[in-house]
Amino acid sequence: MNLKTPFSESELINQVQNNNRAAQKQLFDQFSPTMLSTCRQYIKDLHNAEDVMLCAFMKVFQNINQYRNDGSFEGWIRKIMIRESLSFLRSKKELDFIEDANQSVLSVVSDPYEVSNDYQKLIDDLPKGCRYIFVLSVIEGYKHQEIAEMLNISVGTSKSQLAYAKKLLKQQIELIR
Repeated sequence: MNLKTPFSESELINQVQNNNRAAQKQLFDQFSPTMLSTCRQYIKDLHNAEDVMLCAFMKVFQNINQYRNDGSFEGWIRKIMIRESLSFLRSKKELDFIEDANQSVLSVVSDPYEVSNDYQKLIDDLPKGCRYIFVLSVIEGYKHQEIAEMLNISVGTSKSQLAYAKKLLKQQIELIR
């Protein structure tokens, strides 16, 4: 039995750029669990999230020559996943926002990078628009200006949606406790 050793990250990128199928499979196997989780943050339905992830991986393979070793390779892939997820939501006309700029900002979780299944369910139950803003801001770490540009909304709408999401999450967490 002939077992090949996995490629290092730089060799993996190089081999994928050269359309090496084994390297493409390794890249997919290595990053798909994390990237499915990323897509799933935006898309409730697992089957749709899987479809979006697969389309995004096709874009990764098609555009890998654009990766310039400028920052994390995983981060580069994650951006493609997020943009593909948002494109999917736009196509389904699911990017809608509640216009209420008077919401106050409330703290929800102490460590936003540790989203348990319980918190994931609460996030899933948020209204769509504020859920996307919450994930982009709190989970992914984007600034309001970046979110506004990605979603074609105002910075104020991004801020108010985040505040509204935090308020709703805080209320739900208090009900659970």
